Amino acid sequence: MKKLIISVLLLVMVIATGCSNNTAKKSNSESVDKFAIAVSTWIGYAPLYIAKEKGFFKKNGIEVDLMKMESVSDRRSSMAANRIQGFATTVDSHVVTAASDLPVVQVLALDDSYGGDGIVAKKEIRSLKDLVGKTVAVQTDGGASFFWFLYQLEQEGINYKDIKTQNMTAGDAGAAFVANKVDAAVTWEPWLSKAKETSFGSVLTSSDQTPGVIADTIGLRKDFVDKNPKAVKALVKSWYEALDYIETDHKDAISIMAKAMGQTSAELEESLKGVRFYDQEKNKEYFGTKEKPGKLMELTKLSSKLWSELKIIDKEPNTDELVDYSFIQ
Repeated sequence: MKKLIISVLLLVMVIATGCSNNTAKKSNSESVDKFAIAVSTWIGYAPLYIAKEKGFFKKNGIEVDLMKMESVSDRRSSMAANRIQGFATTVDSHVVTAASDLPVVQVLALDDSYGGDGIVAKKEIRSLKDLVGKTVAVQTDGGASFFWFLYQLEQEGINYKDIKTQNMTAGDAGAAFVANKVDAAVTWEPWLSKAKETSFGSVLTSSDQTPGVIADTIGLRKDFVDKNPKAVKALVKSWYEALDYIETDHKDAISIMAKAMGQTSAELEESLKGVRFYDQEKNKEYFGTKEKPGKLMELTKLSSKLWSELKIIDKEPNTDELVDYSFIQ
């Protein structure tokens, strides 16, 4: 009888141990939230690869699949199909996403263009008001360059319709200006430098004069954010840690980012001159609070207004729902 009791106790202990192990495995697997974010090969997104390579995502309890998609429309359709849970792009592009009845929430600011974009113009054009009646090459079917151009015109009280525009991508616009085919162009490097090398051109304005306007944020599906607030918080924390790593081990950080962007370390260092990353302090300033919103909401609302007026979108989304202030604090 005694042996029987001991045998039964041992069996119970084995079963209990097995259940305990199974519970632990389940708990461990559930503690890691897996989701996917789409990015392009823009240097502003490069620190995300540091977070992945150095294990910051994993340490903070998430597993993030960084999917490269150069086209914003591809990123948007993939998020609509829930193949990805979010993507990085400019503020104005997230407005277009929301206007297409795909609820998106901006949860983190990544970077802004800080001298990497500009308007090049003939030397006799000395101000934005001098562009009235002139031919400007700019991508007029939406996008960051066009929004930035419209933003500057708005600040100066200039009617967009008073300017003759030619629809070109930023790269083609720069090339057209250097070939002396247009009066001005909204473009980026290396065309800013090439324009200054011509006998007739100069840089009229550059993005370091309008900080925070050409800015990238991560927008996530609203249903994902609502169900996974801890995962979103971990994503934000991992971004901050990646930026810290750039300061603590600059050489290794540059190497990781260069590999991800398909550049040499020297090329990436040069590219960094035209971009500014957003750490926690900059995020707090850029987001502000729900009671006192920062520049992010200002640009979100302006994007909605301008895109609606130009028929880029059919209807204005509820901009108050496009920003979540709770994760960057």
